[in-house]
This record gives sequence, C-alpha cells and structure tokens, in this order.
Amino acid sequence: MPAVVTAAEELPEPVAPGWQLLTGTLVAIALLVLLITVLKLNPFLALILGALTVGIIAGENLLTVLDSFSAGFGDTAAGVGVLIALGAMFAKLLADSGGADQVVDTIVGRASGRGLPWAMAAVGAIIGLPMFFEIGVVLLMPVIYLVARRAQVSLITVGLPALAGLSAMHGFVPPHPGPVTAIDLVGADLGVTLGLGLLVAVPTVVVAGPLYGAIAGRWVHVPAPDTFDEGREERPVDQRPSFGATIGTILLPVVLMLAKSVADIVIDDDGSVVQQTFDVVGEPFVALLIGVLVAMWTFGIGVGMDRSKLSDTITSSLPPIAGILLIVSAGGGFKQVLVDSGVGTLLADWAREADISVLLLSWSLAVLIRLATGSATIATITASSLVLDLVADLPTAEVSLVVLAVGAGSVFFSHVNDAGFWLVNQYFRLTVGQTIKTWSLMETVLSVSGLVFVLLLSLVV
Repeated sequence: MPAVVTAAEELPEPVAPGWQLLTGTLVAIALLVLLITVLKLNPFLALILGALTVGIIAGENLLTVLDSFSAGFGDTAAGVGVLIALGAMFAKLLADSGGADQVVDTIVGRASGRGLPWAMAAVGAIIGLPMFFEIGVVLLMPVIYLVARRAQVSLITVGLPALAGLSAMHGFVPPHPGPVTAIDLVGADLGVTLGLGLLVAVPTVVVAGPLYGAIAGRWVHVPAPDTFDEGREERPVDQRPSFGATIGTILLPVVLMLAKSVADIVIDDDGSVVQQTFDVVGEPFVALLIGVLVAMWTFGIGVGMDRSKLSDTITSSLPPIAGILLIVSAGGGFKQVLVDSGVGTLLADWAREADISVLLLSWSLAVLIRLATGSATIATITASSLVLDLVADLPTAEVSLVVLAVGAGSVFFSHVNDAGFWLVNQYFRLTVGQTIKTWSLMETVLSVSGLVFVLLLSLVV
C-alpha cells in the first residue's frame, strides 16, 4: 500500500476569502474559453494567462503564482510527459509494423458495425485495468484511428467507448493511485472494493461508452487524423507481427504493472528482493520503457526493419506530440495554481456542511474538488480524507461503496483545467466546444452513472 496522503498535504488553506477565490477561478476558466475559442489563441499560452488571472484576482504575489505554475508544469512534464513520449514511440512502432492493422483486422472481422463500439469499450477496460489513463490513450490511439477509418464511422463513435473503459478503471478500480490510496485512507477492504468496483464499472462503461458514444458520434463527426501515418505504408499481412505477438507486446507493460500491484498485496516483506524487483519493473516508467524495447524487436527487427528504419520510426514519433506535451504540461501548471490557491479546500469545506447521505456527500466533495483542481487523484484523496469520521462505524461493504462514490465523483466533467482534457482535445483534433460535447459530457455521464450504480448496490449489500 502507498503511504497515506492527507488532504492538507494536497490542498493548502485558501489564500483569500471564498468569494474572491471562486471569482478568480470562474473568471480564469471563462477567459480560457474566450481566448481559445473566440480569439483562437494557442491553449499553451491561454493556460499561462489563465493561471496568472487566478493569482491576480486572488491577490497573490505573481512570483508565487509563477512558481506554482512552473512546479505543476515540471511535475506533469516529468511524469505524464515522459510516459506520453514513451507511449508515442510504442504507438508509432505498433502502427508502422502493421501490428495496429492486425488488431484492427481482428476487431473489424469479428465485430459487426454495431458491435465495434462495444469491442472498443472492452479493449479500453482491459487495457485500463492496471494502466494509467494517459498511457492507455497513447497506446490505443493508432488502433482507434484505424478502426474509425476502416469502419468509416466518426472517430468519436469508436473512440469514446475506449476512453470510457480507460477512465472507469482509473476512477473505480485498484491498482490506480486514487482508489488504492482512498482504500487505505478510509480503511476499506481491497478485495471487497475491487469486486464491487468491477460490478459498478462494467454497467457504467456500457452507459458512458457505446450508448453515449453513439449519440455523441451524431453530434460531432470527425475523421481519423493522420498523426501516426506520416511516411507509413500499410504492410502486407505476411509481413506483419502475428496477432498473438501484437497483443502480447501491447499487454506486456500492463502485466508488469499489474504484477507489481499483486506483489504489493501478497508479499509481506517490503524489503525482499522479489518485492523490490516487482517494484522496479512495475513502475509505469520502467514498464513502458521495457515495452518499447521489446516492441523494437517484435514490431521492428522481427518484421524485417533494419536499424536505420527502426531509428527513423522512433525519431518520427516525437514531433507530432510536441504540442501535446506542452499543452498537457501547461494544464498541469494551471491545476497547480488552483491547488495552491486553496480553492479546492474551500469548496470541500462548504460541501461537508451539507446535510446529505455519506454516499452523496462523498460524491459531491469529489465533484467539487475535481471541478476546481482538474485532478481525479487529488479529488479522490481529499474527499476520502474529509469523510473519515463519517465512515468509522460503517460495515465493510458500505465503506467500499464510499470509496466507489468518491471515485465516481472524481471523474466528473473534465474541462480546461484537466490535462486529460487537452490530451483528448489534441489527439482527436477537436475544438474546445467539440471536446466538451464529447469527452467532458462522457465523463459526466460516467460519473453520474457510477453514482447511480453505487446507490443501487447500497440497497442490496
């Protein structure tokens, strides 16, 4: 289990009166939308100006605001940014080798037109079970592009179900950091929470994925972009990696990360060589690095690429994601300014005074902190910390349901202060308005559906 992270460590005390912080946050978000949608300013610059706006209205020293922004930018670039870069290399190898074509041929060949969104939701859920959301997006994008192109449907129709699967696992199911830390904080049983989490996640993915994706695909029709297609020729079937080798390589980082999580549970001696080995190879950075190295063989040398072609493939994977890295990192900087201002703490204190059931309160706390900070993990940790006294005397199953209610709230309405919003915006090549109508509303459907299924489970457990 990870060390307990308290709400106080994540969200400091407000730096200004409540009305001032709330005004600053709302004005900054409105400014972002105006700059990006009306004035067509690059989101990277808009996020910097939005962060400064929060600080100015809150009355903070601008040097302090810049320090917060830089810290958030650096942390996001060092964490998510490195994973995106490695994932892009992996994805380019998958695309250029014909491995993505092999997966697409299998999915399209075995699923009818109506069945494709369901197949993509299942793939997203399986990949997302142990994998961080950002890594899963990068790994699945070439497959999503090709499925949309081959099936001649909107990228949204097949892409949203896959994103729903990824996001649901991130919010509801261990070993993701939010759920695992929440389990530790409130003293929930991991096995019970995992079982109930899967019961909630499956129908939630169905509602937010294939069902909502079909509606959103009619609202927004976008063709699959050519992000991974530059200089790429479709390889003949006999020159592609086999389906088994392709799936095995894709799942290798997944298995390594899952093995680490299992080892954390079953091995008591944290200092043992076995535990330390799993800790290293299961670290997302190391697991994905190993995946890239293996992919260089299975997707490179194994299909006849020489060293020059392999080097060109790796090198060409990075320029298309340069803008994504900057925007996602700037989103992390904007989030950190909000976190350091204390607006999340303020909203959490307001919500805790409400006289509602512990499940609704837990969900509402997570929603408010998610909206304020843009971080699902911070929302999960903070909301869980705030309801500790309320769950002290609850039965085991009900404590697990509180964890799931918090997880549902933590994915509510991803918007411009969430790095994931910009990741989807850039990979799907959507406008801000299109991203809100598709991704943001899908996250909202996922959150509300998750709460509904948690409440239904509370009637029978």
